[in-house]
Amino acid sequence: MDTSRVPAREAARHELSKPMYHENDPNPLQRALDHLWTWIGDLLSSASGAAPGGPVGLVVLALIVIALFAALRWRLGSPQRSPKRPADPLFENGPRNAAQHRTAAETHAAAGRWNEAVQERMRALVRSLEERALLDPRPGRTADEAAAEAGHPLPAHAARLQAAARQFDDVAYGGRTADRQAYQSMLALDLELESAKPQLDGTLQEAAG
Repeated sequence: MDTSRVPAREAARHELSKPMYHENDPNPLQRALDHLWTWIGDLLSSASGAAPGGPVGLVVLALIVIALFAALRWRLGSPQRSPKRPADPLFENGPRNAAQHRTAAETHAAAGRWNEAVQERMRALVRSLEERALLDPRPGRTADEAAAEAGHPLPAHAARLQAAARQFDDVAYGGRTADRQAYQSMLALDLELESAKPQLDGTLQEAAG
């Protein structure tokens, strides 16, 4: 081995290590990306070699996967968030009096449609309170709002009114299923409220007088 070459090689290495020779070198991120693309290219090359038909077969397989994904999205539709329904209005089908709601509730109950029966009985209950001037008629009122407002003149029934409102929301908007017992509970509350004497404040007492 020619030992005279060693100092020359070391001198060259030292010279090339100076920053001026590396100003245009790629930064660490760029080098990492270059390695990544090289790896992906090698992976695709390997896959195309293993796939039937080579690169063309790989493209066909990719198109099939894309078509299956598109068909699945079209079939199932885009995922959507379920809206919060408990804040929807209590009355949906226009003005009806308490008697009409009670008739509808009894019809549904006779047919075993407990979900509809519970909802109509809650509407009858609230409409009856409006007809007795214990609640101001207000479009867009929710079951929770009606129960909270009715609890002021009927404090002895406030807890049961709130429970009835939650039951209405669970059945109407929460996907719950009512049964005969749920309807009987709502019916009992409606009948009790018909004969319940309100605790009137000063304003209501003047109006009643």
